[in-house]
Amino acid sequence: MSHFLIIGYGNTLRGDDGAGQYVAQALMQESLEVEIITCHQLTPELVFPIAQADYVIYIDACLGLIPGNINVEHIEPEADAGAFTHDVTPMSLLAAAHNLYGHQPQAYLITIMGVDFDYGEVLSPQVESAVASVVNLIQSAIDNINVLDG
Repeated sequence: MSHFLIIGYGNTLRGDDGAGQYVAQALMQESLEVEIITCHQLTPELVFPIAQADYVIYIDACLGLIPGNINVEHIEPEADAGAFTHDVTPMSLLAAAHNLYGHQPQAYLITIMGVDFDYGEVLSPQVESAVASVVNLIQSAIDNINVLDG
């Protein structure tokens, strides 16, 4: 069975920015055999758990033209990932996992397009609907990979 790591990040006090954490928290309620981390922002401390995983799924939100739209992309380590600066990205964390531990998992970034990033702890209706869709998408991906693994 594959080891999945799900990292949901964003600021839950800034409306739609917290969508990644809301997805991760919803996945915690399911009976999935995965490791789930929620955080305000990505930090170098995530490198070790990333290096231990077979698959990493990052979940974030960004301002988008179509609120609630979901973008899924396969990501690779940053080509020139030197020392960490204040801008830690999913790609720089993958590069650090490879450089420090000799392993890089398959990695995906799921981004939910948001509309409201003002102060508040409520998601916009479009993003709230997208959270449920992303939960279903991730559950299906995990089930299908584990079936393939045997």
